[in-house]
Amino acid sequence: MPQVVADTWAPVTPGTAFAVSQTTGEVRLRWDRFIRRQQLIGTDQPGKGVQTLTHSRIGPKMISQYVSYRPPTSVGMTMVKGPWFFATFGGGWRFTPETRDGIDGCRATWKYTYTIRPGWLRFIAEPIGQWLLGREIRARIAGWADGCQDPVVLAAVTSSQ
Repeated sequence: MPQVVADTWAPVTPGTAFAVSQTTGEVRLRWDRFIRRQQLIGTDQPGKGVQTLTHSRIGPKMISQYVSYRPPTSVGMTMVKGPWFFATFGGGWRFTPETRDGIDGCRATWKYTYTIRPGWLRFIAEPIGQWLLGREIRARIAGWADGCQDPVVLAAVTSSQ
């Protein structure tokens, strides 16, 4: 199964890093340039088993479900319904404390795992997916790092913790 991975560091605790990664609504739009809209389905709190509807800026939408939810260290999701070209799609975040240049912070790693359908298309589509999804995940995690220093985002997650 192909995977794309991106990681970065931010000068926040793993708890804050995790909370920023799980923001929704207007707060999420401040840092996540990929989405046009995202919402939890049937609840206002994320957690294992909860589903999320995400509309990307470029058109496709996906319903995903939390398969793990372990604040402040990790979260994982898998596609329930999505674009026709994904047979499977999953994503996950991992947060680990890390000191850089004497500053306590957090290393965040974001990973996508996917398969393409139909199978005969994989030979062509997987290299394209690696490039496209790799570009997207690197931009998204860079936006997340910016969000970890955005006073509005930090105020929103601090008030919810």
